[in-house]
Order: sequence, then C-alpha cells, then structure tokens
Amino acid sequence: MIKIGVIGAGSWGTTLANLLAKKGLDVTLWAYESDLAARMTQTRSNDLYLPEVELDQRLGVTSDLIAAASNRELLLLVCPSQVMRRVLEQCRIALRPDSLLVSAAKGIENDSLLTMSEVLEEVLGTGVAERCAFLSGPSFAKEVAAELPTAVAVASTNESVASTVQELFSTDYFRVYTNADVMGVEFGGALKNVIALAAGVSDGLGFGYNTRAALITRGLAEIARLGEAKGAQAATFAGLAGMGDLVLTCTGDLSRNRTVGMELGRGRKLNDILGSMRMVAEGVKTTLSAFQLAQKLGIDMPITEQMYQILYADKSPRQAVTDLMLRVLKAESV
Repeated sequence: MIKIGVIGAGSWGTTLANLLAKKGLDVTLWAYESDLAARMTQTRSNDLYLPEVELDQRLGVTSDLIAAASNRELLLLVCPSQVMRRVLEQCRIALRPDSLLVSAAKGIENDSLLTMSEVLEEVLGTGVAERCAFLSGPSFAKEVAAELPTAVAVASTNESVASTVQELFSTDYFRVYTNADVMGVEFGGALKNVIALAAGVSDGLGFGYNTRAALITRGLAEIARLGEAKGAQAATFAGLAGMGDLVLTCTGDLSRNRTVGMELGRGRKLNDILGSMRMVAEGVKTTLSAFQLAQKLGIDMPITEQMYQILYADKSPRQAVTDLMLRVLKAESV
C-alpha cells in the first residue's frame, strides 16, 4: 500500500489527509504543534482548525516532521507558502529520491518572488519537477470535509504524475481534473487571494454586487497578465484554478482573505485583524510579492497595487477605491 505523508495540519491539510485515510490509504499527518498532534491522536478531532470533523481511525498523526516525511511514496505539502522553504530544508534528508511531491499551498514567496514549484526546484534540485504536482481550485476545507461535491485541478509537467495524483485524490464528492500548466494553476491559486482581499474591502465599505463583479472581472485580468508574463497559458485562468477559485474566494463567507478585507473596509487595522485570527490569510503576504513581481516585470496590476497600499502603506480603503475609479480611461483588455 502506498504510504503518504501530509505536511501541515491546518484545516486544508487535515481535510485532505482525512480524505485519503478514508480511502484506506496509509496516511500520516504532521502537525507543527506537539500538543495538537497528541490531542488529535486521542480525540480523533482537530480542535484548533477543523473541530466539527471526526478523523478516520486509520489516520496517523505526529509532530515529528522527519517521521512524517520518511519512506513515503507521496508527500503532500499543505504548509503556508511562506514557510514552505524552511519545511523542505528540514525534511529533505528524509525524502525518497523517487517520491511524488504534491503542493497544495497557494502563495508567492516573499523576497525571492518565487512560486512553490520554483521553491521546490531551488531547494530540491531542478530534476524534482518531473515528480511534482500542484493541487488548486475552488475548495473550502469545511465543505470538502463535509463531503460536499467539489472539483479541483492538479497540474504537473509530467502527465503520469498528474494522472496518479488525480486517481489517488478523487472520490464520489471530490473530483480532480488534470492540467499541464503548472504556472497557470499556481498563479491562479496565489493571486485570487489578493483579489479576495479587495472584494472584502469592498464589502466592508458597504459597496454592492456591481463593485464586487467589477473587482472579480478586472482582478482576473490582472492575474492572467502576471501569470502569462511568467509563462502561464491564458486558458487556465478561465478554469477551476483561475475563475473558479477566484469567484469562490471573493464571494464565500468561509474565505479568510475576504474576511480580512471586510475588516479592513470597516476600519480595523491589519495587525489587530491578524492577531485575532488562528489561521493564515495567504493573501496578505502574497500581495507584497505580487506587487513587487509586477513592478519587476512591468505588469499593470492596479487592484493589486491598491491592496499593497492599503496593507503596507496604511492607505485609506475608501481612497484606494476612489483612485481605482479615477484612473485614466481606457479600452477594456484582458
């Protein structure tokens, strides 16, 4: 039986680990917090991140990273994007040279401005790309854990790897489509969080459906521009990892990034908002990376730029909206 290690016991990591365990696979989940790992083993519940879900009895839980990564045919990486490099550096000595690596993290690393596929290659070597896959798409953990019908995409440059991951993860409620466009799937998953912050700001300011629709549509254009500049295919952004994930994250009440944006729109300060949250809102740090990458590549991303100004220059959300609306008039372009 294939042995799977899942790195990261947040809501999404726990949900995916439980999904795989319920399929009868040999799964070990790594939790950073040793006390959480102990409680999960004893109570069969993740009381911090997914308290309403009963964990399958076959799911193993550990706080030993090396143990979770050792002798695994597949390692599923579900840690926050900003700690991906550190986690890989710590566990790479335990990795099998032929193990499949699946990233479900959505973000762009600060400072390096690298996607997770680029971080994996930098830490583990260029040859690792042939055994990597990237899972993304419209999928709130709570709904997948409740076995509500969900469809996502898995991208890999290796068709065989994508098909293997598709088969392993697919169930009667979790449908996985394959995709060869790694950059497109990664940029769609990472940048939708930035636009979701903006959609939340709009909602927090009391604006309506018109405003949100405009943000989603023009936000998708921004995502596609930056993604294509990095080699992504335009068609990917019309799919599950693009428009699908963007719509979900900009409109769903379970979206952490939209929630942060709403609180900003209502006048709360960022540090206060983040200090009251247990889970990570990836869009906050990804906004910094996306803004800097757009500047570096000369890509026009006005919504992202205004979110950067709100988050990192203490700009008034209402002024940011005004500045967006009063930009130079132009023809619509994607």
